[in-house]
Amino acid sequence: MTAPDTLDNPLFARIWTFMSSHETDWLRDRRRENLAGLSGRVLEVGAGTGSNFAFYPDTVTAVVAAEPESQLREAAEVAAAAAPVPITVVASTVEALDPAEPFDAIVCSLVLCSVERPEAVLRQLFSLLKPGGELRYFEHVASPGVRGGLQRLADATFWPRLFGNCHTHRETEQMITAAGFVVDRARRGQQFPAWVPLPVSEFALGSASRPA
Repeated sequence: MTAPDTLDNPLFARIWTFMSSHETDWLRDRRRENLAGLSGRVLEVGAGTGSNFAFYPDTVTAVVAAEPESQLREAAEVAAAAAPVPITVVASTVEALDPAEPFDAIVCSLVLCSVERPEAVLRQLFSLLKPGGELRYFEHVASPGVRGGLQRLADATFWPRLFGNCHTHRETEQMITAAGFVVDRARRGQQFPAWVPLPVSEFALGSASRPA
């Protein structure tokens, strides 16, 4: 089945536009950390409103930012115009991308939770990356215990419908390695204190490479 180029979701676009305009310093710091040290030609997956764009280091020569949602893409184009590096925003899902040459690095920020088939998307990203290239990821991931139960309940009910197919209980790093990547460095953390009853608290931030 051919993947669509666009996946418009007006409700989620309104919610995400509001949320991205009120990001905390903590979240912006994680975005900056995820991009630190990148160089060359970069693919950003699910660019949203362009929240990452201001944090790309000047060692990056070009960014192709794929965003299938039209309302978010319009905001991303505005952010791209003010970015410190050249950024081209394209109307495409990852599955529909077919670039002429592979990328030096790929960036995923809070997006692998929402793709329909994460395993297939990661295999596609592996094919789009140069041997030796980096996959940088900052993603909400599955938690154990009580919060994990809350995640499974949220995923089975209202959360994906409200937040653009976001699934909070995904073993994202396991899927990254299953797609052929080698995790070079990674850390886990909590965005919120343990007593806060939100399913999107635990995150994984790291770098994985395609073996040379």
